[in-house]
Amino acid sequence: MSAPAEVLLDASQLRSTAARLAAAISEDHPSGVVLVGVLNGCVCFLADLCRQLSVACQVDFLALSSFSGSASTTRVRVVKDLELDVSGSRVVLVEDIVDTGLSASYVVGLLQARGAAGVEVCTLLDRTSRRIVPLAPRYVGSEAPEAFLVGYGLDFAGRYRNLRDIHVVDAAELERDGAAYDALLARPRPPLAS
Repeated sequence: MSAPAEVLLDASQLRSTAARLAAAISEDHPSGVVLVGVLNGCVCFLADLCRQLSVACQVDFLALSSFSGSASTTRVRVVKDLELDVSGSRVVLVEDIVDTGLSASYVVGLLQARGAAGVEVCTLLDRTSRRIVPLAPRYVGSEAPEAFLVGYGLDFAGRYRNLRDIHVVDAAELERDGAAYDALLARPRPPLAS
């Protein structure tokens, strides 16, 4: 039996959010933009976002690893780097969720150091209550609640990224049983409406 899950954002709301943010990005960058996604969580959102842009865009990805240094620091390092040269480009960093801001701030600094003409952050979900570094994403889909979320790129131990909706789940239940929400995967999936 599967544990109960609440839908935070359904597929229709997610498509509308991507369209709204893409319209804003297109308006702000009429000459085009480079979208840089942070793997793996951003993939669903970035795919929907870039298909809604009405300007030229290039897409590239970074993968990061976070690890604890001393008791008061967390360090971020790049484990998969960009292939594009972003110098002179207008860049929008695309995140699934901005939480503490550590990773996004690190990547913004990295892109600026590589000579990007401008760097802005676009996040599907923003959890400002956990921010520990000053970061204000320019493009925000929704405020994220203080809850554990899965679906549409968000995962638990690599599972549930492929859910069409974003679900609020019980983190303690997942810790006990990583497959606690597998019934969500088996639900009938009608074709996505256009």
